[in-house]
Amino acid sequence: MSSQEPAAKRRIYLVDDHPLVREWLGNLINQEEDLVVCGSAPSAPEALEAIPALAPDAAVVDMSLEHGSGLELLKNVKAVCPGVALLVLSMHEESVYAERALRAGARGYLTKRETTQKVILAIRQVLEGKIYISESFAASLAQRALEGGSGSGLASQDLSDRELEVFEMLGKGLETSQIADSLHISVKTVQTYCLRIKEKLNLNNAAELIRESVRWHDRKERG
Repeated sequence: MSSQEPAAKRRIYLVDDHPLVREWLGNLINQEEDLVVCGSAPSAPEALEAIPALAPDAAVVDMSLEHGSGLELLKNVKAVCPGVALLVLSMHEESVYAERALRAGARGYLTKRETTQKVILAIRQVLEGKIYISESFAASLAQRALEGGSGSGLASQDLSDRELEVFEMLGKGLETSQIADSLHISVKTVQTYCLRIKEKLNLNNAAELIRESVRWHDRKERG
């Protein structure tokens, strides 16, 4: 092989339920000399089928997907393709999902409010096997450690990953059947999660559960 031959490009897979985001991110990555997008999907099932077959070097994943759960997708990809570097690019604040995403297998987390330069920097960093989080979130983790691990909100700390997803969907106004369809679980399973959420948050009935989920979702959206 000639010493002048360029190195192979690192292959990136995109998972986001918004076509415009996939197009924007794809164009951004493909402008880099050493990176190329090898595929994309709007849903967790499609991504989980394609990623093992394509074997990308990294995958950029959103938390909110057309079908399925971003957190579950991270766990599943990590289990079947441990060599794929996972980076979350999400509209959700770091305080809600970043720590959970890292535990699920992601090497980095950034929000969609970041600059394009930060996105490329994060991709390169996870490709190198490093962790990417913002300076503010790193400081928050350090502060929590100093304070003995106290959390930033009852719901985000006390609920399991799936319970938090159901709680958030309730706050968005989704019906039980819509949540079941989105997460590919039964209505009965969603109802079981709702019961667990009520117990953990000390809520007395469904009306209180809906009211609390809407209040929490509104606070989160305001940042």
